[in-house]
Amino acid sequence: MNIDLTNRVVLITGGSRGIGRRTALVMAECGARVAFTFATRQDAAYEVVAAIGPERALAIRADAGNPEDVARMVDEAIARFGRIDVLVNNTAVHAINPFDGDDYEAWQSGWRRTIEVNLFGAANAAFLVIPHMKRQGGGKIINVASRSGFRGELEFPDYGASKAGMMNLTKSLARTHAKQGIIATCVAPGYVETDIAADDLRRFRDRIEAEIPIGRVAQPDDVAKTILFLASPLSDYLAGVTIDVNGGSYLR
Repeated sequence: MNIDLTNRVVLITGGSRGIGRRTALVMAECGARVAFTFATRQDAAYEVVAAIGPERALAIRADAGNPEDVARMVDEAIARFGRIDVLVNNTAVHAINPFDGDDYEAWQSGWRRTIEVNLFGAANAAFLVIPHMKRQGGGKIINVASRSGFRGELEFPDYGASKAGMMNLTKSLARTHAKQGIIATCVAPGYVETDIAADDLRRFRDRIEAEIPIGRVAQPDDVAKTILFLASPLSDYLAGVTIDVNGGSYLR
């Protein structure tokens, strides 16, 4: 059974690298037109546009933690493609910020930035696309959370809290808007071979892989293909679910 997203428009936050980049490419391979955001990596973003084809791809510079940028992102995608059928909230920030630090001001700043980007950014984007999806008769909102949202984290608790919030956001969106044909779902990856995980993988790869029954760290493609499934009609009855993509490293 092939997935055909022809005539669908997908908006992805954070599409120049990692999971977002691969998601943009697999969506396009299935026929979708793709708008995606990038923060600083313009060259990488334009490489994605070139790979998809400029007539079917749009790169938008935006900071997911800035509400004005999120509004402009949605406006630019609508202006270019006329609609948004799938929103993928993928952008995230991640930094060491433990409770036993000694700089209270820096600690607060870290929490504020993490929540603004990872959680408020996703909520703001959902708020802004929902009216368009209602007018179209429905759509999909897919949030990229993390295993961290279930188990908690020692070095970056703000990241884990933001991802737990995304999972609950998904449930709220599903309960509120599934009746209008807007299906909200979530994926919760474990470690993935991306820039955001590079430092941990450099320091602790042997230990990390030893905790994964499948025996390897995920590739961006593993997550992107799960997102593709959720974007497709094959997942239309999965409102509110979170799918774990962690190789069995955390079972609940």
